[in-house]
Amino acid sequence: MPFDTIGGITLHHRHIKAAGNAGPIVFINSLGTDFRIWDQILSNLDGEMPLLVYDKRGHGLSDSGDIRSIDDHVDDLSHLIDHFGLGKVVLCGLSVGGLIAQGFYIRHPDMVEGLILCDTAHKIGTPESWNTRISAVERDGIEAIADGVMKVWFTPNFHDARAADLAGYRNMLTRQALPGYVKTCMAVRDADFSHAARRIAIPTLCVVGDQDGSTPPDLVRSLAEMIPGARFEIIREAGHIPCVEQPEALTALIRDFVASLAPGAETHG
Repeated sequence: MPFDTIGGITLHHRHIKAAGNAGPIVFINSLGTDFRIWDQILSNLDGEMPLLVYDKRGHGLSDSGDIRSIDDHVDDLSHLIDHFGLGKVVLCGLSVGGLIAQGFYIRHPDMVEGLILCDTAHKIGTPESWNTRISAVERDGIEAIADGVMKVWFTPNFHDARAADLAGYRNMLTRQALPGYVKTCMAVRDADFSHAARRIAIPTLCVVGDQDGSTPPDLVRSLAEMIPGARFEIIREAGHIPCVEQPEALTALIRDFVASLAPGAETHG
C-alpha cells in the first residue's frame, strides 16, 4: 500500500522508479489539493526519471498531525526523502509546495540539485487576507470559499470547456480536512522567505500561469529576480494550477530544466 508512517505521521505517496542515471523529482502539491493534481505530469515523465508525489500533512489521505509552521511540512518531506533513500533531488513545488521547497533547501542545501517553483513566491498574501480566509472557513467550511478559489485556480476557458473537471477539482478542495486546511493557511500566512530566497545557490526555474489570480506573474517574477540566476517562464492559458490546465507545457519546461542540470549541459537564462 502507498502509505508509510514516517516521523510519527502517516503519509500517502506514490513512488515511481526508473532506470538510468537521472536524479529523482519530488512533487509537492498546493493548498487544498492532493497529489492527483500531478497525474498527467507523472504520466508524461514515467520512465524518464524517478518520481515521487505525496499528500502533505493535513491533505488528501495523509495524517493531519499538528501544523505549526512550514517547518512541519519540511520535516515530513525530509523524512520521506530519507525513507526512500533518494539522495539529491529536484524539488517541484506548487504554491505552498513552493514554500516548502524553499524551506527544505534552506535547511538541507546539500540534498537539493535544483528547484522548480511553480505559481509560488517568497511570501504569499498578507496576514489580513489569510485571516479573512481562515475566519470564513472556520465559520462556514471550505465550501464557502470554493467558487472564489476555482476562479483563481483555473482560467475562464477551463470553466467553460471543462465543466466536469472543474466540478471534480472543486470536490477535491471542499473534501480536504478542515483542520489541515486551516493550519496550512496559518503556516502560509506566517512564512516569509524574502531574505532566504536571495541565498538560493542552485539552478532554479520559476514558472507561473499567465492568468494565475493567486500568485500573479509579477509576484512570481519578483521571486525569480531575488534568486541568483533563476529562470522565469510564463505558461499561457493557465491559472494557478498549470499541471492540471496545461500539463504538456509544464512537462516540457520540467524536461528542459532537468536536462540543463546534466554535466556539460547549456544553461538557459
